[in-house]
Amino acid sequence: MRTMKRITTPAYLLAAALVVGAGAPAASAATHPQAKHHAQRHAIPFTAAEVTAGADGSYTVEWKAPGAHRVKVVADGRVVARGGASGKVTVRGLPAADRQWFDLVPDRGGSLRLADRLVKLEGSVNFRDAGGYRTADGHWVKMGEVYRSDALDKLTAGDLAKLRRLHIRTVFDLRMESERTAAPDRLPVGAKGVVADVLAGSPTFTTMPTTADGAAKMMTDGEKFMVSGATAKAAYTKVIDGVADASPTHAVVFHCTAGKDRTGWSNAALLTALGVPRPTVMSDYLASNDYRAAANAAALASMPAAQAAVYKPLLDVRAEYLNSGFDEVAAKYGSFGTYLKDGVGVDSRELARIKGELLVG
Repeated sequence: MRTMKRITTPAYLLAAALVVGAGAPAASAATHPQAKHHAQRHAIPFTAAEVTAGADGSYTVEWKAPGAHRVKVVADGRVVARGGASGKVTVRGLPAADRQWFDLVPDRGGSLRLADRLVKLEGSVNFRDAGGYRTADGHWVKMGEVYRSDALDKLTAGDLAKLRRLHIRTVFDLRMESERTAAPDRLPVGAKGVVADVLAGSPTFTTMPTTADGAAKMMTDGEKFMVSGATAKAAYTKVIDGVADASPTHAVVFHCTAGKDRTGWSNAALLTALGVPRPTVMSDYLASNDYRAAANAAALASMPAAQAAVYKPLLDVRAEYLNSGFDEVAAKYGSFGTYLKDGVGVDSRELARIKGELLVG
């Protein structure tokens, strides 16, 4: 059992190293890339849409489309359900697939392609689509283009084959050198690994806290470093440039050890840049608590109660953590747009290019 004394291993690695095994609950998802000419001609009427995969192989599909009268749900080339401007249906009996997609086809406006957000892998519990969200101005972030994940060192041969079929071609590793050495990535054939070390210059994660309050402060301080730390800015610049430069047929992954903090800010920044509302960004961030619930519970159960109380804030994601990052943006840059420009080098031209690649509707 690890002690609560001063250590040399960073807290992020310690927390993640204690997390073992376990699957993740089903998650919701939304849009996949639509044909560009179709999306340009027809605004997407859906204001909400999601797919949830059930443990029994069924799928629940929900939507709201105020501008439509009728909606068809299409899977594997056939209509599997119908509904009105809003609906909730359960679909059963579909064949197994890497990801089961559903086309929501309204009688007015453009369609959406939906899938459960979680990509089920044997060696990862938090590998999920980074997109599938509606922006404040009515666009949708494409799915199947950008993924976020926890560590990839335990991926099986079957996992790697699945990721290859999902066209994963670039993997950004946000971890520190000690983490990469202890648990090197396993990448699908044809994928390129890129180091984007967020915390290389941070002194925050060199000493384990001794109280729960100290642990929570470590996490909020770490979030601030992710915004204004020199190595963090360089790492996220590399990630966003990689997303901007990705081929339409190649998908990108960014990940850390638990897939919740460094990865969480990466996706929060990307979604915010694309115009996704803050409550939605927060929901995506907090979803790691659900995906990692079983693994985190097992880790805490293996410790004495006093130690578990200190470790729990390190394993959690909390609104206060992400909010401290946005607070740091306001304090150091004044606005998120200035953070994009001066912090991670995204000017208006590059932002327009990213939106053009990742938004539909």
